[in-house]
Amino acid sequence: MNLQLAKKIIIVTGGARGIGEGITKVLAAEGATPVIIGRNENDNKKLVDEIIANGGNAFQFVAELTKPEECKLAVENTIKKFGRIDGLVNNAGVNDGVGLESGDYEKFMSSLHKNVVHYYLMAKYALPALKESKGAIVNISSKTAETGQGNTSAYAASNGGRNALTREWAVELLKYGIRVNAVIVAECFTPLYQTWVNTFDNPEEKLKSITAKIPLENRMTTSEEIANMVAFLLSEKSSHTTGQLIHVDGGYVHLDRAIS
Repeated sequence: MNLQLAKKIIIVTGGARGIGEGITKVLAAEGATPVIIGRNENDNKKLVDEIIANGGNAFQFVAELTKPEECKLAVENTIKKFGRIDGLVNNAGVNDGVGLESGDYEKFMSSLHKNVVHYYLMAKYALPALKESKGAIVNISSKTAETGQGNTSAYAASNGGRNALTREWAVELLKYGIRVNAVIVAECFTPLYQTWVNTFDNPEEKLKSITAKIPLENRMTTSEEIANMVAFLLSEKSSHTTGQLIHVDGGYVHLDRAIS
């Protein structure tokens, strides 16, 4: 399907690794120009160079998204370089294990800045350009807001915030024709996920126990599958879809465990 994203300028926060990398690659394959915003310049440039070598377009700006001034500068630099923004993918974040018992005020607030505050700031600063282009926003969120996980209060709270902001912005931005949706991730295999699995005594058995509970095909979701939905939601092919929390998870969150 041609999603008609050719030459669209789309910001992807945390777009150099993991799910963000998958999103960046799919957008480039669709002819868009993804603009990676991330803190690691080497990671950013490595992916940009790979995309360009394969005949696509991409760009990057370095930013520490926990710093409001760097969020603002990232958006300003994108507009200065390209003159427009057609879409925003809020993706950057980390399940950092700040729990109720194990956490404290400072860690909790720091995690909110890593995981949800910059979602607001990036949308805030990109809004004038998105109003001009009638662009779209896609927020990447996690099942933890709905299922809980244990020992990750701040991350779960952040994802609850991401989901609520998706619906709130969809309402507020109706008058501008800006659509806002979220893609909810459950068990998506990334290098960071592998690092987490490796913390267990028997990583292979742990991974098998997880995939056995994923109803569709008993396998992990791929970053490309997440990315395909993101690209669709950014495109005019989803022109009457807004305010939706769309689970790309093989039925993990909603299907009856008795079927597994």
